[in-house]
Amino acid sequence: MSLLLLFIRSYNIPEANALMALFCFHPSRFEAREDEFGNAILYEDLDTSKWSEDLISKGEPYLRKSAVGAEISKYHIEASIAFWRTHPRESVEKWENILQMYNHLLQLEYSPAAALNRTYALSKVKGKEKAISEALKIDLNENHLYHSLLGELYRGIDFNRQLKHLKLALSLAKLKVKRNFWKRRSR
Repeated sequence: MSLLLLFIRSYNIPEANALMALFCFHPSRFEAREDEFGNAILYEDLDTSKWSEDLISKGEPYLRKSAVGAEISKYHIEASIAFWRTHPRESVEKWENILQMYNHLLQLEYSPAAALNRTYALSKVKGKEKAISEALKIDLNENHLYHSLLGELYRGIDFNRQLKHLKLALSLAKLKVKRNFWKRRSR
């Protein structure tokens, strides 16, 4: 990574700075994303004390430097989303900003994965019912993350659909740790 860092620093351009911010923000939460057995932990259950404040504070200047100029790349938007995700306090402002960034990202470059992530943010801003209706428009029926999100969205709304989607997530998960995670969630 040090060669990449030297390369990016030598090209002090907005897109490279946005990419560097992304390189800082994403790994800042890695330690909190798995338990001691390698099991995934849902975003809302993360222990924020395990987040790397050092990486977050290193990413912020890169994000500020990336704001120079009129061009916005997908790295700018992804870095902004990652920045807002490093805010441990749950707030409407946080999720509205993340939702708006996903809206921009989908306009710039559509991907089903980004649409799926947008759906989670939508659930935080507009509620689960609205998010379910949007999720059902995404064609990711063979993706375990799609079904796991639907399973979580149906939690507290429709137990049978929740269980159906969590079981589908379990059957589609390829890694053993992911299968174990969805097996525990479907109980």
